[in-house]
Parts: sequence; C-alpha cells; structure tokens
Amino acid sequence: MSNIPQTGRTPRVTIRLVGLQILVFSLLLTLGGRLWYLQIRNGDEYTAEAANNHVQQVVHPAVRGSILDARGVPLADNETRLVVSASRTELMKMPDDGEAVLTRLAEVLGMKPKDVLDKVRLCDAKTPQPCWNGSPYQPIPITDEASAKQALQIREREEDFPGISAEPTAVRRYAAPAGSNAAQVLGYLSPVTDEQVKEAENTKSPLLRSDQVGSNGLERQYDSELRGEAGVTRYEVDNLGRVIGQRESQRARPGANVVTSLDSRVQAVAEKELDQAMRDARKQHDRNTGTNYKADSGAVVVMEAKTGRVVAMASNPTYDPNAWVGGISGKDYKQLTGKKSNFPLLNRAIQGQAAPGSIFKVIPTTAAVNAGYDFNGPYACTSSFNIGGQVFKNFESENYGGISLGRALEVSCDTVFYRIAYDEWKRDGGNKPKKKPGDWFYRTAHQFGLGKETGIDLPNEVTGRVPDRQWKKDYWKANKDAWCKSGKKNGSYGERIAYENCLEGMKMRAGDSVNYSIGQGDTLVTPIQMATIYAAISNGGTLHDPTVGKAIVSPDGKDITEIKPKSHGKLPISASLHKRIDSALAGVATRGTAAWRFQGWPQDKIPMHAKTGTAEVYGKQTTSWFATYTKDYTVVMTISQGGTGSGASGPAVRKIYNALYGVDAKGGIDKKKALLPQPQAKLPKISSDGSVEAQPLGKQFEAAGRERRRGADS
Repeated sequence: MSNIPQTGRTPRVTIRLVGLQILVFSLLLTLGGRLWYLQIRNGDEYTAEAANNHVQQVVHPAVRGSILDARGVPLADNETRLVVSASRTELMKMPDDGEAVLTRLAEVLGMKPKDVLDKVRLCDAKTPQPCWNGSPYQPIPITDEASAKQALQIREREEDFPGISAEPTAVRRYAAPAGSNAAQVLGYLSPVTDEQVKEAENTKSPLLRSDQVGSNGLERQYDSELRGEAGVTRYEVDNLGRVIGQRESQRARPGANVVTSLDSRVQAVAEKELDQAMRDARKQHDRNTGTNYKADSGAVVVMEAKTGRVVAMASNPTYDPNAWVGGISGKDYKQLTGKKSNFPLLNRAIQGQAAPGSIFKVIPTTAAVNAGYDFNGPYACTSSFNIGGQVFKNFESENYGGISLGRALEVSCDTVFYRIAYDEWKRDGGNKPKKKPGDWFYRTAHQFGLGKETGIDLPNEVTGRVPDRQWKKDYWKANKDAWCKSGKKNGSYGERIAYENCLEGMKMRAGDSVNYSIGQGDTLVTPIQMATIYAAISNGGTLHDPTVGKAIVSPDGKDITEIKPKSHGKLPISASLHKRIDSALAGVATRGTAAWRFQGWPQDKIPMHAKTGTAEVYGKQTTSWFATYTKDYTVVMTISQGGTGSGASGPAVRKIYNALYGVDAKGGIDKKKALLPQPQAKLPKISSDGSVEAQPLGKQFEAAGRERRRGADS
C-alpha cells in the first residue's frame, strides 16, 4: 500500500498555491495603488489637512477704538475690568471635566454653580444660551465684574483653580459725559453671528467667532474702523486636543478712534429738555380726548445749518447702552424689547415716522410759486373750506381775510393751502387725471428730499412717504382685498373709509390733495428729514447728507481721515423766493404762531426763524412739531401725542437755543455761558502718541456726568 503513487493530489495543491499568490499579489497591488493615491496624487492636500487638524488658534481681541465728541471728550471708550476666564482645554483634562473647579469658582464669585457650568459649555443646535459660541481653545469669560478680592483669591490659590485666570482686560464703557446718554446714536456691541462671519470672509475686515461687533448706531456704522485687528496665537495639539507646542503668534492692532460732530454738553441739554417737555405735556389736558396728553415718544435734532453735521440727536424713550456690556441679561433684553417699553432701541430721529403737520408748508409754498401762483396773493384765509359737502377747517377756525403766502406761513393758515391744492387737483384733471399731470405739490416734496433716505451715517434710516399717484396705486393693490372684505357703506367711520378705499383707493381724490397740502393724510416724514430741509433753507438751498462722524484717527495719530460734508441736491427755490420764505419764517418767530415762545429773544443779534406744526393722527392725539433755524443751527423737535407744536415742543427748543448762545430770560447774551455760539470747526488736538486731548466739560457738566453714571451703576 505504501508504494501507491500520490500524483492525484499534487495538481490541486498547486492550483491552490497559485490562487493564493494571485490574491496576495492583488491585495498588495491595491494597497500600493491606494498608497500612491494618498501620498503622491493627493499628498499635498492631505498633508495640509493633517496639519490643520493639529493646529488650533487662540484669539487676543484688539482694543476697540474710542468714539469721541467734537471736543475730544470720550462718548464710548474702554475701561479696565478684572475678567475671570476658564480654559476649557485644561478643564477637559480633569476626571470630572473640571466640574469641581468650576463649583469652587462659583462660590468665590458669588454665582450659582449651574450658571458657571453653563457658560463654559459649547453652543450647538440643541444647547440653549448661555453657552460658548467661540473656539473651544479660547479662554471663556465667566464674569467681567470680579472684585480685586475675588481675583486675589483665585490667583493665590492656583492649585484649587487650575485652568482659571483672573486678568485685567479692556471692556467697553459708555461714559455719559456731561450727563449725556446718546444711546441710540452710539449703539452697542454684541457677539458676532455666524452669518456676519460668513459675510465678512472676503472683506478687508474678516470676523472671528470671538469678536464683538457693533449692532447699532455709530458702533455698527464704523465697526470695521473701531474694531482693529485681533491678535492670534497658533498652538500645535495632539489628537486628544492637548497642546504640545506653539507655532506662531501675531500681535493685536488696536482700532482707530472716531471723532464725531456731537457736543456732549449740547447733547445733554437736548436730552434733558426733550424729556422735560414730554413730562410737561403729560400734565396738559387734551380737550379732544378728555384725557391728558400721553406724550409717549419724541425726538430732537440739533444740526449745523451750513454743513449738515449733527451736534445733538436725542430719542425718547431711551436706555443705558452699558446694559449690553458683557452680554445683556434676559431680564434687561425683555424690558428693552417688550411693548410696555415702547421700544427704546428705536432712534426716533431717523426711524420715527409721522405726519409733519404745518412745518411741511414750506413745500406747498414753494410748489405754488413754481406752479405760477403769486407769492403776494392775496389768498382768502377763511375759517373753513368746503369741497362737495365735506368741510375742511382752518386750525382753531381762525379767519384772517386776504393774505399772502408769507403771511399764511406766519399764522399757519390751512385754508389758503386747501384752495391752491384743490385748484391744482382740478388743473391736473381731478378724478380723470391727465396722462402727464403737473403734480407740483408731490414733485416738489421729492425735490425737497422726502420719500427717501437723507444719507446720514447711521444704520437703519427709514424713508418716510410721499403719497403721490404711484404710491396710491401700489398701496391700493396691496390692501384692496382687506378693504373690500371689511368695508361697509353705512358702517362705522373705519368701515366707511375701508369701503371707499375698496372702490377708489387707487385714485388721487380731492380730499387727499387738500389734506396733503398741510402735511396731513398719508404723508410721513422723519425728524432728520425735516432738519435737513430747514438747514437747507437756512444755508441758501443746499441739502446736505447729515453726518455724525467727523474724522477717523489712527491709533498712533499719524493718519487722520476727515469725513467732509456732502450734498445730495438743491432746493427748487429761486433766490427771490428763498428770501421771501426766509422772511416769513422769521415772522413766525416774531409775530406768528411761535412768537409767544420767543419773547425777549435777541432777534437783532441772532435772527430766529421758526415754523410750528400740529399733526392730527386718526385714533391718536395730535403730534407736536417745532422746526427752527438761525444762521448757525437748525433745531427740530417732535413729540408723539404731545399736543401743539409751540405748546409742547416750543419751550424745550427755546431752552436749547438759550444754552447754545448763552441767552438769558430777558434776551441778554452771556458769552461765558454759551455752550457753542458757533459750530466747532476744528478737530480736537491729537498728540504724537495718538491720544486725543479732550477739552474740559466744566464743573456743572462733570457733576451731571457723574450723576448719570451712578444712576446707571445702581
């Protein structure tokens, strides 16, 4: 049996060996190809990715530039605070992820452990605020209000607080010099959003996730100049996130300073007088509603008449911008945005829209003369005007007989403008308009700059509204379904209006035209628009882009970029018409509707010009308007639901002028008490090290500033 040959099994073994060799060779060939692909074909790409995966950066925020008034006084700057931060990288090395350390830290800081733990967790779609939205390798701030005693405890017991630091850090401060606030003008800072980071990727000022950016006002408008460039330190880390070495470091570059045209002393006076005017209005009885005036909001603008530079801008209700420093609390945010607050974040000087009432009459006066009407008239100023059975009354039913357009401005006669507007409406074809109607009153309003932005260097300015034929058509298309659904021919007043609008809301009706001629109806303007118009009348006709920024000064003071005044047009007024309107507005202040507010004013030394306005608003009390100018300044004030123009706003505007020029109650001028008898032309003095030398405020205003800051701190 042992001599039987085994040739039958040999071929099968050989085939198996060959197959195994082929399989091994194929695997080696596949692995080699893959290795070539990874190391040669895409080697550079994966090398770069690998390097990036093991390099993390820590950002060192730049010191933000200051916002200064025209005299170099800081409106927004930085103060040093003790900031306690936690290194998440160090905490994650601990067995309990640093929970014990953070609990001890909470006890020292007088905080709840949960609040501290929440601050160091990373934000994601499932994690609510508070959480950390920046780099996990960045020191995470726990508080910027640590006391020196707390910081000392942390630093002396380093073994109990590994990964915790307590360092002095620059934090934004809104200084309230002279007791001024300027909250809506200055704005505030807030953490950068993902959308903002993406938008800024390819710009000259890219954003980092740890950045704070301007969210309103000048902080937002000049954010890229104020922010500077953050410093970055890059660390090598292993696959567990542990730092194993430093790659490179780039120092932070501080932001530039923004010098504004604001005068903090005048700003303080404007805020104080606006607030007092609103308080006084609430004590006055409104005979139309049977209640006191609500005076729920208001605004005032003080502007250089020859340049459009803003000297003061106040909006009420207001708020303390310091509430946003270090992150606003949920309670404060609710108070600032809830309906009961009446939205103090709004800058009503550029965002508040209302019918202008009689301060609008300089526009129909110009339109009438340009349309061919004689300035000198005479025009019948009757107590009322009747159109097809609808009676349009003169304010307080005064009857002045036949007067000129100039006198109509002085006594604010409505019926003069009713008649001219009605005649123009008929000339344009009435209910069957011509293909190309003249529309002088509407065309002139656009030429005065209404219905569009003024171009002020503040964000979120609104356009107001000129209710011309195109607007009527667009508005009707947007609302006709709702009007037709709710309108009733014999229903309530609102239902009858809806019924009428449903049928012919697209038409320019006679009532629309006459209401428009005195600044009523659907016309909407902002205080900054009217200030720009009255400044243009003062300076001879130039419409300037209002500006708050005056210059950008580099951190070292070597580069100064002035923000020079720009114009966006001229008023459509001839020299002779300008002279007549100017004279009529002076008459308003001396013998017209504003004369009782300017008794004793030194008219021979500082000629005053004014126009009062009382706008009626359906469902609300009347809006007070007061527009004025001298050769130097324009001051426009409005108070929503405040009463008459001269009654509610007049006293406050007079007091602002008293402060500007140093005028006393008897009309004397004390130059020593004058805050700004002429506009501040020069920039504040800038030292060779880049610091700006601020001029003193005066004891009176320094005390007011301290008081305002104490109130904010409490």
